[in-house]
Amino acid sequence: MTSTDKQRIKRTQRDYTLGFKLAVVEQIEKGDFTYKQAQKHYGIQGRSTVLTWLRKHGKLDWSKPISMPDMPKSKETPAQKIKRLEKELAELQLKNDVMEGMIDIIDNEYGAGIRKKYYAIISGEKKKQEK
Repeated sequence: MTSTDKQRIKRTQRDYTLGFKLAVVEQIEKGDFTYKQAQKHYGIQGRSTVLTWLRKHGKLDWSKPISMPDMPKSKETPAQKIKRLEKELAELQLKNDVMEGMIDIIDNEYGAGIRKKYYAIISGEKKKQEK
């Protein structure tokens, strides 16, 4: 092999037909390719060429920025998620036990009747909902 065979040949600028542009945009919008995959598959050199086509010829509204929904920062496997949720549940149960104990102490020592008041409020709300 000679040194010229090893060198990359730089391609020149190309003009693409409207039909080709529309076909590429359609494949990207269908989900067959990402725009980078389409660039590589069809040998399109410009970094933003396909993005420009998407903005011009695509069906998506590019005038507003797209905001991503709140997604977890790290991908959890189902087993990891179950383990995390079980740990959170155990912590909440412990917290609930502590709160129940505190209410018992307050009711017994100070005669506050917090549970009685709370249950009266809840039963009153249920009666209102039934009407």
